[in-house]
Amino acid sequence: MNIITLPDPVEVDPASLAPIVATTSDDISSDRAFGNGGIGFNAADADAIVSDVASSVDAPEWRTDTLAQSLAILLVLSVVQRFIGFVRQVLVCRWLEPTQLGEWDIALKFLMLAAPLSVLGLPGSFGRYLEHYRRRGHLRTLLRRTATACIVLSCLSLIAIAGFQTAVSELIYGTPDHTGMVLLLAVSMLAVIAYNYLTEMLTALRMVRVASVVQLVNTVLFALLSIGLVFGWRCDAAAIVIAYALSAALLIGPALFWFRKTWRQIPEPVESLSQSGLWGKLVPFAMSVWAVNLLYNLVGVVDRYMIIHYAPAAEPLALVGDYHSSQVVPMLMVSVSGIVGGILLPYLSHDWEAGSRPAVSAKLNLAIKLLGVAMFAGSALVLLASPLLFGVAFHGKYDGGLAILPWTLTYCIWMGLVPLAQMYLWCAERARLPTLALVAGLITNVVLCRLLLPGFGLHGVVWATCAANLVTLVIMFLFNQSYGMKIDGGTWLVVFLPLLLGCGPWATVSVTIVLGLEIFTADRVFTRDDKQQFIATCRHYILDRMFPAESSPH
Repeated sequence: MNIITLPDPVEVDPASLAPIVATTSDDISSDRAFGNGGIGFNAADADAIVSDVASSVDAPEWRTDTLAQSLAILLVLSVVQRFIGFVRQVLVCRWLEPTQLGEWDIALKFLMLAAPLSVLGLPGSFGRYLEHYRRRGHLRTLLRRTATACIVLSCLSLIAIAGFQTAVSELIYGTPDHTGMVLLLAVSMLAVIAYNYLTEMLTALRMVRVASVVQLVNTVLFALLSIGLVFGWRCDAAAIVIAYALSAALLIGPALFWFRKTWRQIPEPVESLSQSGLWGKLVPFAMSVWAVNLLYNLVGVVDRYMIIHYAPAAEPLALVGDYHSSQVVPMLMVSVSGIVGGILLPYLSHDWEAGSRPAVSAKLNLAIKLLGVAMFAGSALVLLASPLLFGVAFHGKYDGGLAILPWTLTYCIWMGLVPLAQMYLWCAERARLPTLALVAGLITNVVLCRLLLPGFGLHGVVWATCAANLVTLVIMFLFNQSYGMKIDGGTWLVVFLPLLLGCGPWATVSVTIVLGLEIFTADRVFTRDDKQQFIATCRHYILDRMFPAESSPH
């Protein structure tokens, strides 16, 4: 999404559901992206581009990465980051007690909400406007003013949180007894905001190589500091929060030191830029993206806060810890969908602009079915391995997480399909409609959680989250159909297939085997055209790219 956040052990960027232009997620965190707000390309845009080109004759250039290089770097580092993050999460879940794991989970969700909220999402506008002001010779002005604004807003937020620490503790933990943690979060938020600002700026400057290295080092630091502090100092949530903040703070100095060379290449503006001219353009866009990100983040945290405030349990944080443990592996699958969406969108956009709407529908149907079937089969393996994961790796401390694992896998599959489903609406320049689907899902989650949580406990929460994600996905498909997408029967079958995960591991494995046989012997799930398209794509990217001489015609 537009705000690049620090690694989240289980969260899928809800912002991974946002429009994906550049994915920069860490370990299992949701994949983030920039939203274009549904702005289309028209004659005025063409005039602006001509003006940009004319005004950029003397604009300085520095070494940047091409889109192909960026994608290659992204894919390689994503695998490394997710592996490191997964190992860290397993160890943290093993060492922390459920209440402490729940306290850390709530702390992380607070930082995800508070960091972009505090600075009004200003760094999120860099992807859209940094190049705009660079071409006009006002890049230094943009960076100076936004940095100053972020510093002032961050300090005001720190003062506000510290001044109302008891109220904040009541809000996020349901008790006034966590004021110490609230103060620690307020200080940690400053490091998170600074880190987000720098990585967002580097990405917007198209220095993806540098930004990716910074994020990889951040992942390694977070893992080492978490393990070191928990194992060698204190085994509680505060140690993880400190590791989280330090992994960001320790990179701020080196990133600024490296950036000084690029800063020297940026010329001083030859004419002044009015405050109204800058903020009048920047703030509306930043606020619109900020509002979308806030919604995505709320979708990802509302179930935790419902547990904290309405769970009929003596230790609601222990329930949050169980919930957290059930997401460690499923969120890996969700993060993959963000990467797939980021790669798929340019191809769909190409077909759309070429006027080939049926090709967009066909490719999107195929992508949804492939990803859905792959995640369902992966979920079957996870269920089979769950006794080993929860009994050995997690030391048998999260029986509640093991009990709800099938349903967590269910809603994570639907959550992973949402970013693909909304691609059609982006191509149709209806980027605001996915927000309506998310609002419907959010309302569904809150209402059902309130109804089911008192009677069914953690199962009620996960059922409510399942229903919310299914509602979001179905509404997204209905929007797609209203704008011309043809959704075949195989796609609908794959959408509702995760409901079978609640039948248990062996039933799920049996269904997976039957599904595999059906795919290879019939055309009900994947049509003949789907299979031909899949084979042609594999041949192009494997045979033609790896063995051009052997595969080319003579």
